Amino acid sequence: MNVLVWLAAILFILMILIGGKKGARSFFSLFLNFVVLLLTILFMTDPNADPIILTLIACAVISFINLFYINEMNSKTITAFISTIITIVILLFFIDMVTRNAMIQGFGEEEIEELSIFSLYIGVDFVKIGASVIIMSTIGAITDVAISITSPMREIFNHNPLISRKDLFTSGLSIGKDILGTNTNTLFFAFFGGYLGLLIWFKHLSYSVGEIVNSKVFSAEMISIFCAGIGIALIIPIASWINAYFLVKTRENNKIFK
Repeated sequence: MNVLVWLAAILFILMILIGGKKGARSFFSLFLNFVVLLLTILFMTDPNADPIILTLIACAVISFINLFYINEMNSKTITAFISTIITIVILLFFIDMVTRNAMIQGFGEEEIEELSIFSLYIGVDFVKIGASVIIMSTIGAITDVAISITSPMREIFNHNPLISRKDLFTSGLSIGKDILGTNTNTLFFAFFGGYLGLLIWFKHLSYSVGEIVNSKVFSAEMISIFCAGIGIALIIPIASWINAYFLVKTRENNKIFK
């Protein structure tokens, strides 16, 4: 417990020193997001609740906190929020379909041994829970990419207010191309960092490469990475187009009112 308190204190001090007021808001947003996740999990245990709808609401609240609470309400956060919600809705249908066909819901063979003493008949839809888990694991990366595109696009627009919508959209795509590779690699290494112990365990169990690839734990995580990567690839053109449309439309409206 002391280690957790010390680490939290060090993180808080560093975020204040480096980020100032915004750093403090970023630190408190971690706790707010944790509360949202905790409440979502509690509501999901209700057999009458739909985990997909709860996930969609939770993603909207998390995006709201990450964008508007940390970066305040302005044109770049509004367009980033709209882009995030559109991408999540598109991705939700895709992930639900993939989860149903890949049969990755529930627990893997390696995990079920420890859980065998408990009853798994808790009245929840594990297919929808599986889709919700993947969506939850992608929301952070999608929000990050959305604001990473809309923020520099607004700077480009401010320095070149006569830029056309097409050129602004192309600039957003160029920014997206630069961050696409780094973000997908971040997801990939986050998986291997978190599951390094499991991979070593696979080796001690003398699993073949085929058994590892076909194991539910491994395939579920890889599907999560691929879905998150698809989400990142999707939000780049969506955020670029919405932001370009919003900025140019605002300029045109201002000309009319003048």
